[in-house]
Amino acid sequence: MPTLDWQKSSYSGDGSNCVYVASSPTGTIHLRESDEPEVVLTTTAPRLHTFICALKVRKWDDA
Repeated sequence: MPTLDWQKSSYSGDGSNCVYVASSPTGTIHLRESDEPEVVLTTTAPRLHTFICALKVRKWDDA
């Protein structure tokens, strides 16, 4: 895997538990948390978009 250019989410603030995001040339999106940077979640833009939209409308409450 090529070296990723990690950027801290603007919603993370200055404290701990920050979320970092990076994208690869293949269009893959990588997410990690500052407390466990060795754990990286990998997804695609459409899947991340679907997940964020579901969170915004709180679809998990319907389960």
